[in-house]
Amino acid sequence: MAIAVSTSTEIPVNPHVALAVRSGLTSMPKRLPPWLFYDETGSRLFEEITTLPEYYLTRTERSILARHGDGIIECAAEGARLRITELGAGSADKTRILLLSTVARQGAVLYEPVDVSATALLIAQARIEREIPGVRVAPLAMDYTNGFMLDPGDPGERRLVLYIGSSIANFERHEAAHLLEKVRAQLAPGDSVLLGTDLVKDESLLLAAYDDAAGTTAAFNKNILLRLNRELAADFDPEAFAHRAVWNEAHSRIEMHLVSRCRQLVRLETLELEVAFEPGESIHTENSYKYLPGEAEAMLSESGFVPAGCWTDQQSWFAVCLGRAG
Repeated sequence: MAIAVSTSTEIPVNPHVALAVRSGLTSMPKRLPPWLFYDETGSRLFEEITTLPEYYLTRTERSILARHGDGIIECAAEGARLRITELGAGSADKTRILLLSTVARQGAVLYEPVDVSATALLIAQARIEREIPGVRVAPLAMDYTNGFMLDPGDPGERRLVLYIGSSIANFERHEAAHLLEKVRAQLAPGDSVLLGTDLVKDESLLLAAYDDAAGTTAAFNKNILLRLNRELAADFDPEAFAHRAVWNEAHSRIEMHLVSRCRQLVRLETLELEVAFEPGESIHTENSYKYLPGEAEAMLSESGFVPAGCWTDQQSWFAVCLGRAG
């Protein structure tokens, strides 16, 4: 009997993606959630963005961690042994600073990076275990924004959850507080979270960071359309959309949009959906909230944490704040 062998390369439909895209593209105004950025190509493009001269966020936060890393780790540990968990770890480049501080303090550490990109996790694991003896990496490939479960720590051990890189800024303020509440629910008394937040600054600096001269952020933004073409059999033409970044002062946030250059009709075959665009109509793809001094600590308090320390750079462009589970 002949055995039929499937040669299909069709990507299985992710129901979470399908639901989010249908809801977003049939709403007014149109929107897509920023977690859709991070397929394999999007994750690589974001890593490129973090090295751009205009993108001050990564190098500024890194400078804070380099200067205060030992103190942050001591403050989180309070004499106990630490394990480190990181939400949205990506390449974990900045995290290496804190891992080095922890290994110097206690000899070895378990590091649990959480990310939607399994590829990014594997690359980070290989690099960290090669470069920092004493770190054991236990990667967790999952979307932490939809709920997550962490294994309990060992007796006498404390967990430090890293949520750095200003990732919290992609959420509406009430959503951000709710996410931190979910993190708090996973922690035992004495555990802590380290939260990185970008601070309000000159509008020209903010806009340049999200609309760089090389066009890398534009490619990152448009890649979301290529993902929908691939995963939902859509027929978006990325060149029919323009990348736009705007500063919304009333809401204290940078917004990213994909703006239709013309009247067009896009079909998403998998969803059996047609979406019409007028010239100038946009898809709102991301918010990046900017905080005033003290707002991060207030949000930690509202989410069930006790603020235990906050570190910033000399220009007060960025803040890294520690909240302890009471």
